Order: sequence, then structure tokens, then C-alpha cells
Amino acid sequence: MTNTFKNFDITLQLDDKMSLKKWKYFQVVKNLARKFVRRRSDWAIGIYVGESLVKFGSPKNINNPVLTAKDVTDVPADFVADPFMVRENGTWYMFFEVLNGLDQQGDIGLAISNDGFKWKYQQIVLDEPFHLSYPYVFKHQNDYYMIPESYKANSVRLYKAVDFPTKWTFVKTLLDDADYVDSSVFHDKGMWWMFTTSPKSDILRLYYATHFMEAWTEHPKSPVIEKNLNIARPGGRVIVYNDRIFRYTQDDEHFYGNKVRAFEITELTTTTYEEKEVRENPILKASGSGWNKTGMHNIDPHQIGEDKWIACVDGYRIVVDFGIELRNRIKIITFLKKLVRPLHGHNFRTDGTK
Repeated sequence: MTNTFKNFDITLQLDDKMSLKKWKYFQVVKNLARKFVRRRSDWAIGIYVGESLVKFGSPKNINNPVLTAKDVTDVPADFVADPFMVRENGTWYMFFEVLNGLDQQGDIGLAISNDGFKWKYQQIVLDEPFHLSYPYVFKHQNDYYMIPESYKANSVRLYKAVDFPTKWTFVKTLLDDADYVDSSVFHDKGMWWMFTTSPKSDILRLYYATHFMEAWTEHPKSPVIEKNLNIARPGGRVIVYNDRIFRYTQDDEHFYGNKVRAFEITELTTTTYEEKEVRENPILKASGSGWNKTGMHNIDPHQIGEDKWIACVDGYRIVVDFGIELRNRIKIITFLKKLVRPLHGHNFRTDGTK
């Protein structure tokens, strides 16, 4: 009996040593994989058309996506997303998040189009020390304003165009002391309204004000959505059309940004709130292939004719990067070379000589 237990103890020790070696080996492989291999979301921007506010699709006459990270020329971009657009004097202006590869922080970029279908990237128009995205741009009287997501600054911030579309200045903080995400404003029946959420994407708060520059009050029914990842987080511009109000929401159940749903707000006062889901939901979803294979999460529709709408949308696919650190270094070095090369007409070598 004693020898049997000794042999059993030795076997256990050997098994433990082998298990420890396997575990250490697995940890080394896992760390190498984390360092050199990464799954990432490759976001891009497309243009859809539709016959109503809840029926959209990709037109056959254009090749989506219309904007990708490769179109960005003034920073090394990892992706583009969260598009919003306006039309001024016959020209379309699109504002969107550019994830800057230099600091892994969102900046606001600009693209221009004469017809709404063919777009040309211009430049970064808004860059702050903190992350920016979801550039909710709107016109009031003769001025353009923007409310980009700035939850890293723990506030909802309002900007005004001082030289549209390229120069924007900070005006004031609308809400503070919380991590507000994807704030969306609209005007209806003499009042201004704002939907906003949190980074958890499972709550929807509602505020109102007599003017967007004045104090905002949280609605007594707020939060109007709680503990629901399917329908809480705003997913585009709130549309007021023919005395009807539609809000779009991104579905984040199971994974972030998988589809977009629409809701019609049927009752809205300073004391009441009611909405209903549209039958056509989801109005945007993953295509299963190509640039939006995995999901879609933002829409900004604009009417261009009777029963005819155009919308900027975004979508993404999951890609696997190998040698991610090297890829990032090459991307940044290539970008810096583009900046340095024009200086004084010199060509600079990587060893510091000319």
C-alpha cells in the first residue's frame, strides 16, 4: 500500500510539472498572439437610398463604401464611422469620426460631395485632447452647430462653425458630470429635446429645453429605456417629418453595433413620452459579406424628393491583423515621411542624413 501511494504521488508530481509546462507554454503563445495578432473592427461609410424613413438599401449605381480609412490623408486613420451630413448651397458636407492611429483617439473629419454619392475627403476639422465621435451636426437659423460625443470629457459639449465647414469653436457645456454618449438633439413644437445614453448602451435618457443654449431639464419619464441593449443607444439623427418623429437606435445585444432599429415617437410633452417600434425593423443590418459584413450602427437620412431619401450609414467587418505592432509603426512612419518630404525640397533618410 505504501509503495502504491508513493508511486501515485510521483505520478501526480510529474503530471503537475507537465501541466505547469503546458500552461507556461500556452501563456507564452497567448502573449505572442496578443502582441502580433489582433482582431479588429474595420469601419467604413456608405450611402443608402430609400422610399421612406424606414426602408433603405444600397443603390446599384454606386460602389459602397464611399469612404474608408484609406481616404484619410492628414492622419494615419484606423477607421471612419458615425457619419452625419448636411446640404448647403447645393453641396453636401459629411462629418464623421476618424480614429487617429497616432493616439488611438477619435477626431472629426470632413468629406464633400456635389451629388451625395461621390465623396472626397478633405481634412480633420475638430481635434481635442480627448476622444471625439458621433458628430451630430445641425443648422439653426443661419448657423451650424455640432454636438460630438465627448464622454471622455464627462460632458455634452456644443460647438459652432465660425467658418463653415472647416473651423469650429467650443461654445458651452450642455450637460456635465456624467459619461454621456451619442447625444442627439431635435426641435419639435417649440421645444428642444435630447436623447443620450451611457457607454454601457443599455439606458436612454431624455432631456428638454426651451432653447438648446439654455438649461436642460431631465424628463420625468427619463430614463425612457432601461436595461435594454437592443433599443437604448442612439443610432443616428432624430427626424421630424410630417408631424411624425422617428428615432434610430443601434442594437448592441451580443456584440457592439450589429443593426439599426427605428421607433416612432407617438407622444412627447414635458410630462409624457410614448413610442412604438416600426414593423420594418431592423432597417439596417449586416450584409454577410463585404464592407458591412458584421454589422451597421448609424444612419442620417435626408429627403431629396417625394418618397425619396438619401442617407449616410456606416458598417464594419472583423479583420485579423498579423504583426500589429510592426503594421502600426510602418503606418505612422509612412505618414510622417509624407509630412517631412515636402520640407525645403529635401529627401530625408531614415538614418538622419539627407
